[in-house]
Amino acid sequence: MKFAFKLLVPLLLICFCACKKTDSSEGKKIFKYNESAGISTLDPAFSSGQSVIWPCNLLYNGLVSLNDSLEIVPAIARSWEISEDGTIYTFHLRQDVQFHNTDYFKFQKPRYVTAEDFVYSFNRIVDSKVASPGAWIFQKVAEDETGKHAFSALNDSTLQIRLTQFYPPFLGILAMKYCSVVPREVVEHFGEDFRKYPVGTGPFQMKMWEEGVKLVLRKNPNYFERDETGSRLPYLDGVAISFIVDKQSVFMEFMKGSLDFMSGVEACYKDALLTPDGELQPKYKGKINMQTSPYLNTEYIGFMLNDEGKDNPLLIKEVRQAMNYGFDRHKMIRYMRNNIGYPATSGFVPRGMPSFDENRVKGYDYNPQKALELLEKAGYPNGEGLKPIPISVSATYLDLCQYIQHELGKIGIPITIDVQQAAQQRQMMRSYRLPAFRGSWICDYPDGENYLALFYSKNLQPNGSNYTHYVNPKFDKLFEKSQTIIDESVRNDYYTRLDSILMEDAPVMLLYYDKVVRFTRANVSGFAPNPINMLDLRRTKME
Repeated sequence: MKFAFKLLVPLLLICFCACKKTDSSEGKKIFKYNESAGISTLDPAFSSGQSVIWPCNLLYNGLVSLNDSLEIVPAIARSWEISEDGTIYTFHLRQDVQFHNTDYFKFQKPRYVTAEDFVYSFNRIVDSKVASPGAWIFQKVAEDETGKHAFSALNDSTLQIRLTQFYPPFLGILAMKYCSVVPREVVEHFGEDFRKYPVGTGPFQMKMWEEGVKLVLRKNPNYFERDETGSRLPYLDGVAISFIVDKQSVFMEFMKGSLDFMSGVEACYKDALLTPDGELQPKYKGKINMQTSPYLNTEYIGFMLNDEGKDNPLLIKEVRQAMNYGFDRHKMIRYMRNNIGYPATSGFVPRGMPSFDENRVKGYDYNPQKALELLEKAGYPNGEGLKPIPISVSATYLDLCQYIQHELGKIGIPITIDVQQAAQQRQMMRSYRLPAFRGSWICDYPDGENYLALFYSKNLQPNGSNYTHYVNPKFDKLFEKSQTIIDESVRNDYYTRLDSILMEDAPVMLLYYDKVVRFTRANVSGFAPNPINMLDLRRTKME
């Protein structure tokens, strides 16, 4: 233990100190960022939530991936064909992709990925004993009479997947980190501990993980991708992730140079970095790079619509509509977020998605008079007799909910705020124990179905993501019909109709469509934002 401690202390000093551009002890290019939410696992079968998805994207690859324009591009699959009826996908794999050779699991010879590895990895996702939260992604994959899914290795380099029906988003789903390939022998060797001893094929591999303290990844010397000049990716020597919880402390570490990257804008430092119009403060020009782009993330307040709660005013549509009309989203974005984001006055599907159409899908703008009319129609004139409505929120979004509380209070809608830890709030949300909750939905794959599926009745928990318990037979029927439409433009027309139904029923109170905001040190390059805010460091350089 003394020997391990002596090794750990210098490493932590290197990673935490206010160092300059590189890991000065070895002259290495180490990219440093912080994950305040912590990392619970490095097993891609459990890659739910950005804090886990980011490191998994550095450690693993799947058949396909999404580029910065959300186009599906080859990864381990070099090419593929889809049958005319859209139910059989045949993938032809690269034969030069190796699994990591790590300090904790060494292969006797280079271990190349085969089609059978994907069969194992995909079957693991749907295995009830594994209990992956991503099991839903293969619900359209056919099964035989024994319940075995139709994943087939035709040979070492050919994988075939058979679906029960045409399913437009399927290729995009295969780009999710759940679909990463893992080696059977390593998973079986470590069992549940595979979560902390990951072995993938990605541009980085694990070096050290002191949970809650530091995660260090090093360059994969055998990574299969190369740049346009033939040089092997990645350019960085490693990645160091810290776990500082306090957001103000994270900001201070970034300003000192101890961190190379910071994502998003927190209330505690937004005015220090940004002008009221959302631009970088002039004094930081040349020292810090700020990047923004549309972010396929819808922020909202969800209403629990199951009928178990007695005398629940949220079960009355007019009350939900009144709440939607009762606050100014434009004002909220300008003054609470320094114009980082877009007021969500259209549908649940955000800006940047092909089916987004603010002319056809009309959401809610600020109209207090309309809100008062709806309250009277609901039997609560000027809010009289309306019991306080509790909204559950994590500390990060407290200021937004306090603003909404104040605004709705002015028209007679009493709101109480229940501040919870983010993990606890998610758990209670998924078990239908919150009358109202702050939520967000980040695009998993580039199809409007990914957003609208949150309101499909067959996606109720524990097997789906219908956290509001919204049930509407008309919506379900139209949703199912949309998934049979091959023509994308026609399918998007269905999506706008579905979104309009949601806005009328108001199972959620939309807040804003997000923006990706990234801050890096001036010496960082090759680090572009993307619409799903994925952390991709393959081409990142540090001067």
